[in-house]
Amino acid sequence: MARLKDFYKSDVAPALMKKFEYKSPMQIPKLDKVVINVGAGDAKDNAKAIDNIMADLATITGQKAVPTYAKKSVANFKVRQGMKIGVKVTLRGDRMYEFVDRLFSLALPRLRDFKGINPDAFDGRGNYSLGLKEQLIFPEIEYDKVEKIRGMDIAFVTTANTDEEAKELLTLLGAPFAK
Repeated sequence: MARLKDFYKSDVAPALMKKFEYKSPMQIPKLDKVVINVGAGDAKDNAKAIDNIMADLATITGQKAVPTYAKKSVANFKVRQGMKIGVKVTLRGDRMYEFVDRLFSLALPRLRDFKGINPDAFDGRGNYSLGLKEQLIFPEIEYDKVEKIRGMDIAFVTTANTDEEAKELLTLLGAPFAK
């Protein structure tokens, strides 16, 4: 897997430079960060839910998770402003590349009936988002110790200007896009 410091020496950068005919190596798109977010709707009733999610995310990513708070009060959901309603982790550098490698090569192939990830989930600015239905696809998570199966959102933030550049970057990094 390409490391941040070895990015220009890897086979990823020259392939992108050749395909998109960049004049400078600084134009080559890079993976900037990966943000993993888990929402916890039951956190208002169960205070330990946030702690359990934080422990799971720390196990999966190797980095401490941070709670997210409600920006507004919503009476229908029984949520008040400032309540903990989720957890997120922002990965950069070597941890980011290690997570991406484990996600693409180990976790996603463990999904039932996996045919590839949706190639249409780009935002128009070169960023890609992916939703998972359960945290159990990661080999670090022990099934017996899981309190509740939860999904997560994973956002890949790149320096690419177009979706085509970002898709090629993620493909070269090992993303299994559906045909």
